[in-house]
Amino acid sequence: VQLVQSGAELRNPGASVKVSCKASGYTFTSFYLDWVRQAPGQGLEWMGRFDPEDGSTKLAQKFQDRVTFTADTSTSTAYVELRGLRSEDTAVYYCARNYRGRGDYWGKGTLVTVSS
Repeated sequence: VQLVQSGAELRNPGASVKVSCKASGYTFTSFYLDWVRQAPGQGLEWMGRFDPEDGSTKLAQKFQDRVTFTADTSTSTAYVELRGLRSEDTAVYYCARNYRGRGDYWGKGTLVTVSS
């Protein structure tokens, strides 16, 4: 199993960013995918969960207005888009395959830096 994420991004405040997570080694639609982030010096923060099989999403309340999860099942790639970026969105963003409620395989993370 591998989850390969896109490279680091630098954005201005107010912009949007889209991070990808390409899955391989398992049936993409058979497992939920979690998105988690970690700001500098902070712990892990769960953003939400995506079901690649039907496209359904469960988002943490603080992200409901600014975050969208999508996927391209033809390429087994999931995406997270974050809009209206603020400096406090600077973090490493991870995708993780959800197995029985926990992330069993993780991507290596994508650093998103929000700075003017």
